[in-house]
Amino acid sequence: MNLADILTYSIVIGGVLAMIYIGWSYARGLKESPRDMWFLFLYKFIEYSAYGAINMVIVLWLQRDCGLSDVVAGEYIAVWSMALSVMAMIAGALVDTIGIKKTLFISILFLLISRFFSAFITNPVLVAILGFIPLTIGFAIVGPLVSVAIKRYTTKEGAALGFGLFYVIMNLAYAVGGVAFDWFRNTFVARDAAGKIINENFGATIFGMHFSTYQLMFVFGFGATIISLLAILLIRDGVAVKNGKVVVEPLPDRGSGMNAIKSAAKDTGTLIYNVAREKYFWIFIGMIALTIPVRTIFYHFHYTFPAYGIRVLGEGAKIGNIYGVLNPVLIIFLVPLVASFTKKISSYKMMVIGSIVSSLSCFIVLIPTEAFSSWTNSVLGELVFLRWLGMAETMTELAANPPVPEYWPLIVFITIFTVGEAIWSPRLMQFTAEVAPKGKEGSYIALSVLPYFAAKMIVGPMSGFLQKIYTPKDAAGNVLPAPEHYMVWFWIGAVAVLTPIGLLLFKRVFDHTQERKEEMDRETDEAIARARAAEAAKAEGENQEG
Repeated sequence: MNLADILTYSIVIGGVLAMIYIGWSYARGLKESPRDMWFLFLYKFIEYSAYGAINMVIVLWLQRDCGLSDVVAGEYIAVWSMALSVMAMIAGALVDTIGIKKTLFISILFLLISRFFSAFITNPVLVAILGFIPLTIGFAIVGPLVSVAIKRYTTKEGAALGFGLFYVIMNLAYAVGGVAFDWFRNTFVARDAAGKIINENFGATIFGMHFSTYQLMFVFGFGATIISLLAILLIRDGVAVKNGKVVVEPLPDRGSGMNAIKSAAKDTGTLIYNVAREKYFWIFIGMIALTIPVRTIFYHFHYTFPAYGIRVLGEGAKIGNIYGVLNPVLIIFLVPLVASFTKKISSYKMMVIGSIVSSLSCFIVLIPTEAFSSWTNSVLGELVFLRWLGMAETMTELAANPPVPEYWPLIVFITIFTVGEAIWSPRLMQFTAEVAPKGKEGSYIALSVLPYFAAKMIVGPMSGFLQKIYTPKDAAGNVLPAPEHYMVWFWIGAVAVLTPIGLLLFKRVFDHTQERKEEMDRETDEAIARARAAEAAKAEGENQEG
């Protein structure tokens, strides 16, 4: 057994033991929650696993199967991403209106429609109608629905554990999706006589029908959704935890699902109108908007990186593992570690530090690959290319068919980015809740997605233009030499650094906003106290008259 084997076994055993401990800790802390919560988490794990794989393949599918150009595919993604945000805003109200189980069925129905037709159709118009619109409705419901359900299924003390487990399961599911993404791309392929992958989208014939590799991922998603349907059949409506006990209350009759959707949309419109009239709200939105540049890196990982990875690293490259597995697995362990050591540091400082790390990580790709040339034949190279990515059985075999040198800058880049993410991302959620005024937290947090509309309008087309310019293909679809491919991440990084710069330039605004928020909270407390005093005086007067 060599050093690489020892390190591999140590990492795997340590990771498994850590996950067992994490799972046991959550299970023990959530023992008072109903069984319905665990079925809900099963549904979430299945759906996010399918989404993790499908989300990475969407751009590739639009380009290779649907015949869209890089730019048009990016525009499709932009519109779809914005629609996801719109639907997510009314999903919470929908759950309140018709209940968890019925909302879950709506989600499942639209996901089945989307994944069924996406496995067959390639016409761009039909893809939009039968693929993207149902997917938008079906998946946008999942996140807000699970958040509402966790609050109902946990005690006040257990809520933090419930949301912590939500985060862990989401990242585990994304990791599974990344593995599935690479498995399909490595299994249903065309190879040359030497065994090298020459077309990862070759696909397979099932029941006399040919599906491309990318279409098969939608078949996988359809099957996953059928399984998640079985899970939600076991969930009861009206279940909640009250005073430490599980209760089942009948839901009020509020009409049909369509009336509920209309009501939710109307309530959301009223909410936006009332809150948008407040000056403080726009200051709040402006501060959230400062974090948008660094967050765009996430969108590029989902919609730029898959095509970029294939064009730079080659057909069959393990791009699902490089981002879809490495990032979420590291996040699971890094977030609690970072939180334990930095709990006394303000959210603002953590956002500045983390955004600096994440944004500057993009420029690692610009480092000449020669700087990493010795890594491939080292113990680290054996761990990465043999034990993790499985690109060869032995180092001799790897040396005979070495990986392209661009692997190393990308792996280091994503690792450093994830460290930064673990620093700033949880604190952004905390900061959003901290600066929202008392009594309006729900409204402000729900509307904090508004700045992302502008980001999504930019990221989709930007993704397409960057691919077209720096990793081009000819008219026949063949990948052309891309000597300046690294410029893709230069421009993404150039946008991302606007976040730490903005946070530092507007520090006084952050300080003033915190002071104004505390002042508003005091005014709210005083108003509540006056109202209660008035009610008490009125009640006392009525008693005296009686």
